[in-house]
Amino acid sequence: MAANSRIQIVGIGDDGLDGLSSYARQLIQQTPILLGSASVLKRMGDDSKERIVIGSDLKSLRDAVERVGDREAVLLASGDPLFYGIAQYLTDVIGKDRFEVVPHVSSMQLAFARVKESWDEAYLANLASQSLGRVMDAVRTADRVGLFTTEQLTPSVVATALLDRRVNYFTVYVCENLGSPRETVTQGELEDIVDSEFSPLNVMVLVRKKHAADRPNESGSKRLFGNPDDSFLQSRPKRGLLTPAEVRCVALAEMDLMPESTVWDVGAGSGALAIEAAAIANRGRVFAIEMDAEDYGLMTENAALFDCKTLIPVHGQAPEAWQDLPDPDAIFVGGSGRVVPGLVSAATDRLAACGRIVVNVSSPDNLVAVQKVLAATGILPEVRMISISRGHFQMERTRFEALNPTFLISGRRGPGRR
Repeated sequence: MAANSRIQIVGIGDDGLDGLSSYARQLIQQTPILLGSASVLKRMGDDSKERIVIGSDLKSLRDAVERVGDREAVLLASGDPLFYGIAQYLTDVIGKDRFEVVPHVSSMQLAFARVKESWDEAYLANLASQSLGRVMDAVRTADRVGLFTTEQLTPSVVATALLDRRVNYFTVYVCENLGSPRETVTQGELEDIVDSEFSPLNVMVLVRKKHAADRPNESGSKRLFGNPDDSFLQSRPKRGLLTPAEVRCVALAEMDLMPESTVWDVGAGSGALAIEAAAIANRGRVFAIEMDAEDYGLMTENAALFDCKTLIPVHGQAPEAWQDLPDPDAIFVGGSGRVVPGLVSAATDRLAACGRIVVNVSSPDNLVAVQKVLAATGILPEVRMISISRGHFQMERTRFEALNPTFLISGRRGPGRR
């Protein structure tokens, strides 16, 4: 293979050559070989060049590139080839040195521009490379969503799947044939598009309605503990404050709960950990203390969903909220900010002899402060940093998405100490 040979991966829109920069048009004019799908190659006027048609699967794409050998060529791809496009796959399996990338405006970018919504923190996915079930679970908790649909997983199929999961709190836009004279943007409710048909070239944008809470995923059986995060109703825009399932499992193990345990969950949020503690302490009492009215309401709904007979929601601000509560055998404190060490100090004063306390913090400053507070009360703190990455199948391989690292500080009060 010649050292200087390159395949130029050139992004192109529905407007064809007219929408390309002069540099991209020059590359296409000068190259002897064009690669692309049949529909894209059909838009190229000059038929004197060698043309290699690429099928819809990745093997066809790789075979076409290998057929080029050490010759120079232009591979035409839709939009930005590095945004859910073929460039990432090719550079991974063949190598970056073989390619140059000349991007076009992504149809996803055009779609968000058409509906006048920012896509800075939107959840973006391509249904051609990700499972519908996983995408639906991620959509449930998002504020804004952009989806590349497929001929099988159409906007109608997506809308039906969301409504089947009781996710009905989005305004939907279907943007067809973006950048071409046939461009159309349809706005409506999910129910409106269930029976509608759209061009195969479309992007689906979902925008959450204001003050809509996340509906829990009610599929499957409930676990004793470690239920998926999306099993719980969560508030917006505060999502992310819920203790992740993996951290919950470790925290509950460290709390060393018994069926008759009395438990405090201080800063319970929407109640995920308290609910699972109540499932373990099924003959005890779990007091879930939460000062935020919205989260308190969601906690009561989640408790009803999980049928938690031993969970007792407490609406109030700690430490005043626990003044009349019985002394706990186990305490969980979760939260952020400077108030956490003070709450831990006050809570340990009420902890029963041989009781366990577990504190979840995200900042090193709070980690150090909580360690000092526990040590001052005679509790030897044990510290764990938990860093979790969840795998997702994408482009024929598993990729990992990291959650924010978190610290668990735990300890046991010695016998006879108060």
